[in-house]
Amino acid sequence: MSQTRNQNKFSKPQENNASLLSRLYIYQKERFPILGHGLLVAAFSFSAVSYSRIYRHTNGFITLKIFGIGVFTTVSLFMLVRIFDEFKDADDDAKYRQELAVPRGLVSLQELRIIGMILVVFQVALNLIFIPKMLVIYFLIIAYLLLMGKEFFISNWLKRNQFWYVASHMFIIPFVDVYASGLDWLLGNVAAPAGLLFFFAVSYMNGIVLEIGRKIRIPEKESEGFLTYTSLLGTKRAVYLWLVVLLATLLLSVTASIFAGYGMIVFAVLSGVFLFCATPAILFLTSGTEKSSKMIEYASALWTISMYLTLGAGPMISSLLS
Repeated sequence: MSQTRNQNKFSKPQENNASLLSRLYIYQKERFPILGHGLLVAAFSFSAVSYSRIYRHTNGFITLKIFGIGVFTTVSLFMLVRIFDEFKDADDDAKYRQELAVPRGLVSLQELRIIGMILVVFQVALNLIFIPKMLVIYFLIIAYLLLMGKEFFISNWLKRNQFWYVASHMFIIPFVDVYASGLDWLLGNVAAPAGLLFFFAVSYMNGIVLEIGRKIRIPEKESEGFLTYTSLLGTKRAVYLWLVVLLATLLLSVTASIFAGYGMIVFAVLSGVFLFCATPAILFLTSGTEKSSKMIEYASALWTISMYLTLGAGPMISSLLS
């Protein structure tokens, strides 16, 4: 792979000629905002650990050292997913999305490969030194990520079958969830709580909610080479699909809350959040504006955060403060 960075009409010489650290700072702002993604994944990890401990009726939380290592690992795993995507989508990006960081030469694939290798070294070292038991789950995640990077060796078929493309790639989310929750049950030398299966299912469906929600657009905003669900299914069918996935996630969340022994307050919160987040979809069906389509994307993010807060983080914080 050539180390030469690309140049095109979207290239910005002032950015491209900056130091590596400056370029990586711009890259993360555009492609993987570390602060925003870090907070979301930290909440994701906190919720997974919390749900496991609440389900097992275990008081308190895991140590901050173990949680910190876990958060670094989960956040950097999702960063690896982004780096893998840059390689996987390189040809399409160069053809259809030349404004992105790699096609316009802000960073090169070789530089991203080195960053990815450094992340893996730190991940392995921290887990090996402090929580070696977690390496079994970690390496299974890396194996799946490598398969994703190769499109499971059926790239052409997956591109023709968008449903299976999304379904196969979204498994990375519950797999990382297994790692996060394992900071409790695996390090605690107990079997994984049965209710975690529903928590993992919620994580999987949350990923699909986000995926569909960010790819619902008005016709004027459709672009060649960027597959959206409105272009694939039509506006109404795409929105109905998003609502069905949202409802399915609600039902899984309710089931997970029952297994954890939550009361009616949690059921009421989940239902209220569902109605609130579904509202932009109804507005988009009636108005069809760009603003309402963006609201669906924001509602998808709000839904995901709300699920993690309600199923794990909220009850654990309440328990710790009481």
